[in-house]
Amino acid sequence: MSPTLRPRRLRQSAPMRRLVAETRIHPAQLVLPMFVAEGLSEPRPISSMPGQVQHTLDSAAREVERAIAAGVGGIMLFGVPQQKDAVGSGATDPDGILNRATAFLAERFGDATVVQTDLCLDEFTDHGHCGVLHGDGSVDNDATLERYADMAIAQAEAGSQLLGLSGMMDGQVDHVRAALDAAGHQGTAILGYSAKYASALYGPFREAVDSSLTGDRKTYQQDPANRREGLREALLDLAEGADIVMVKPASLYLDVLADVAAASDVPVWAYQVSGEYAMVEAAAERGWIDRDRLVTESITSIIRAGADTVLTYWAVEQAEWLQTRGIGARS
Repeated sequence: MSPTLRPRRLRQSAPMRRLVAETRIHPAQLVLPMFVAEGLSEPRPISSMPGQVQHTLDSAAREVERAIAAGVGGIMLFGVPQQKDAVGSGATDPDGILNRATAFLAERFGDATVVQTDLCLDEFTDHGHCGVLHGDGSVDNDATLERYADMAIAQAEAGSQLLGLSGMMDGQVDHVRAALDAAGHQGTAILGYSAKYASALYGPFREAVDSSLTGDRKTYQQDPANRREGLREALLDLAEGADIVMVKPASLYLDVLADVAAASDVPVWAYQVSGEYAMVEAAAERGWIDRDRLVTESITSIIRAGADTVLTYWAVEQAEWLQTRGIGARS
């Protein structure tokens, strides 16, 4: 007897599959992470992230213009300084590379896109950790919060519209929110990197920001074995007033992302990190995969799991595909 229920009816053609797709990508759901480096006369390629560069201010402006034209929702800025010290002084210097780049881009594009900034010390410290250290080399949580408060005010005054708190210090959202409000920056939004795992996928990022990390970050970033802890961290950030919460990395933590999305009453984002990008690019370079299909499939899966927005190094390229090919989830 032939079957009565035939799910394949809804898969029989590309227009039909497009019509009934449950998950769609929109350019405004994508945020482009960008690296702006001090002392460059031209963009410097990042060898472990083919197609990505450390930008000059001028090349960053050109890339932001391209992102805006493609409909990308925002940009997330990371600074790469020439000089570092134990407390990350360059992070709070108004003339430091991150604050200078923020002011430069916010003045030109702040009405057309959301200029966002990474709020963490790791790019600016000579030891490469996300905070200041005790004498024994461990990270001092509460002293680090004071540095984060100063960073938050500096970035808000430079024109950042959204601060990405990526350091994974206990109490960081509450402390930064209080500092911003006291300084008159009640309108500056906070993105809590709530469930940020101590992942092996960050390797290429270390090159991108010229990291000087010694040791690891396992005492403050989360253990990849723990799922419930990711939700707990997100709930704490929500209680402290985060405007958006984030799961990072994305593709290996879709279970955590789904948990957070089910519990959150604010937008939930995910960061498709450098290692996720590099693996696809490396396999594509060897002809092992269909690169374009996999890029779209990977972003679709993150949104399908519950992300409202995805930080991805393919943001502009994916957005341009959406404009020219009219695709959501690839047919």
